[in-house]
Amino acid sequence: MPDLKVLLSRETIAKRVAEMGKEIARDFDGQSIILVGVLKGAAIFLSDLARHIPLDATFDFIGVSSYGNRPTVKEDPAGHAAWDSLGEVRLTKDMDSSMADRNVILVEDILDTGLTLNYISKLVRAHQPKSLRIAALLDKPSRRKQPIEAQYIGFTIPDAYVVGYGLDYAERYRNLPDICVLENPPENPVGA
Repeated sequence: MPDLKVLLSRETIAKRVAEMGKEIARDFDGQSIILVGVLKGAAIFLSDLARHIPLDATFDFIGVSSYGNRPTVKEDPAGHAAWDSLGEVRLTKDMDSSMADRNVILVEDILDTGLTLNYISKLVRAHQPKSLRIAALLDKPSRRKQPIEAQYIGFTIPDAYVVGYGLDYAERYRNLPDICVLENPPENPVGA
């Protein structure tokens, strides 16, 4: 079992997510919104956030993945390349709803390099939404490769590999209620 160190407790997360919901409700008072969750990591965050937004809100989801050949743990013992976006993003699941003339909030688990959210933002803007904002639970500005900012940020975190509350390592640890730093990733993760 790898070493997990709690970075953000479930209580801390719950409090901040409730505050973010109030911020969104204030900004869109009396308007309808559509929350577009980025699969798979943002699913838990979107569910909790939506319960704190007392507006007419609907959901949709979009799936993307970075691809390319990642180094093995032996090639990259620190594990940085294993979680670094490779710069190539592809759509794996498109949105089901029309975004035209709607208030769209992209809901993402972590704003990291900016590559994925820039790609998704361009896709959504092509649908001509009324407005487009980003809600990111975590922001890691030290790793930004492309400029992008979220209007709603839960927490700014250091450059560490985090899991839990939807975030994964090789599809594992998404179900942890806290956000934890994964200090020593397993060499042969299940699903990797």
